[in-house]
Amino acid sequence: MRFVIRQLPLLCLLLLSRVATAQVSVFACEPEWAALAQEIGGEYVSTNNATTALQDVHHIQARPSLIAKLRKADLLVCTGAGLESGWLPVLQRRANNPAVQTGAVGYLEATQYVKLLDRPAKLDRAAGDVHAQGNPHIQLDPRSYPPIAKAMAGRLAEIDPQHAGDYEAGLADFLQRWASAMDGWKVQAQPLRGIQIVVHHDSWPYLNDWLGLQRVATLEPKPGVPPTSAHLSKLLQQLQEHDAAVIIVSSYQNTKAAEWLSQRTGVPVVELPATVGGNTQAQDLFSLFGDILQRLLTVTS
Repeated sequence: MRFVIRQLPLLCLLLLSRVATAQVSVFACEPEWAALAQEIGGEYVSTNNATTALQDVHHIQARPSLIAKLRKADLLVCTGAGLESGWLPVLQRRANNPAVQTGAVGYLEATQYVKLLDRPAKLDRAAGDVHAQGNPHIQLDPRSYPPIAKAMAGRLAEIDPQHAGDYEAGLADFLQRWASAMDGWKVQAQPLRGIQIVVHHDSWPYLNDWLGLQRVATLEPKPGVPPTSAHLSKLLQQLQEHDAAVIIVSSYQNTKAAEWLSQRTGVPVVELPATVGGNTQAQDLFSLFGDILQRLLTVTS
């Protein structure tokens, strides 16, 4: 009994230490939101990703490992706008974590804080994999991040009020560095304005809008439908009459169709990271956009 009493102060100290260093567990549907959470929360958050930059986020399985991670999460951050509709509801249901269900404080949809592009006038299954609310690939416009960062910082502070001041400071630091980086990218990107591009999948409208790129063709005949020989033949004829500067593919996409078209037209192919981790250079949000610009400038100069 005397030994137990002597050990009580030490046990209390260890318990208080664990409480003081507890982190908010952030489960991010895509790598960009985990990266943003780290920018804001730093040491006060831990992050897990449902997907990687080398996966097609439209087609993910609700694996047991993901269910286990979501079950322990305090904050779920997803793009929304139907991007994860094929797997996220199953994941939420099986995780059975009230804190991260849709509508809870611990559920954040990034697309709620930006204006979506390419909202279809009407829905038609014959048009392919079209998103009813608009194109969800907002991660490719750096202008999307400040409003999402502010919303995320607010949620983190609500979940973890003890460190609200730290999240506010992390947000202010990120916004200052982001604004400075955007000023630099704007100058760097001037030569790209107005160039014509071909894309594999229509996942680049936000990048196009930011940089002033002009999409003239898509390798997929319809969204989500793989390139066909007939469609590629039409594109070949089109590009022989109207020049394009580059063919863009994502890191996770098969480049066979792009290379076929490139060999016959002389238009170079560039593989761009669609999010953080898309290649060895794009390891955070800042290097993601820096690498995208560098790759585009290299093939178009």
